[in-house]
Formats: sequence, structure tokens, C-alpha cells
Amino acid sequence: MLLLTCPYCGVEAEETEFAPGGQAHTRRESAGADDADFAAYLFERKNPRGVHFERWRHAYGCGKWFHVARDTATLEIFGAYSAQTAAPPEALIAKIRRRRPGWEGWS
Repeated sequence: MLLLTCPYCGVEAEETEFAPGGQAHTRRESAGADDADFAAYLFERKNPRGVHFERWRHAYGCGKWFHVARDTATLEIFGAYSAQTAAPPEALIAKIRRRRPGWEGWS
């Protein structure tokens, strides 16, 4: 079971109160993209063992989308942050690197 904390309303709850939304920080292809690029956007997602950035929505709370950094092997939650950011906050990246020395997953 995951315990997530919504960065907007501050509620900490089980994952059943939230709705997963897939990989975070994906960029949708523009209208002029060819079929191969759009297919890659739809179907070719990273599925790492280890630190992963995901989208979640506080479905039974404030209803807002946010991002979560978690380890897919241990289910450790490193933190949550606004979905309106283009990259994870530096403080969160530093926290992950302290807990996982040698991790170079975000550049």
C-alpha cells in the first residue's frame, strides 16, 4: 500500500483515494508529428526498476493533478510536487540522490 500526500491540500491518504495517471513529464507530440512519433508518445513509455516520476490525481479530495517520485522496487515515496512544473524540484532530486547514491535518472 502506498501513502501519498497531496501537495495542494496536504492530505495524506492511501493510494485508493488517488487515481494514477501514468508517467510524468511526457511531452505530447505536436499536430505536425508523423505517425511513428505519435505512436512512440502513446505506447513507448519508460518502465524503470527504481526511481520513477508519476502523475497522480487526488480523486476523492481536491481533484488536482500532481507528480510523485517513488521507487518502483521498494515503493518508497520520495515526495510529491505540482504537476505544473517542467522538472522535479532540485530539493527532491537531492533527496533521491542522498537515498540512492549514484542515481543519475534525471538530467
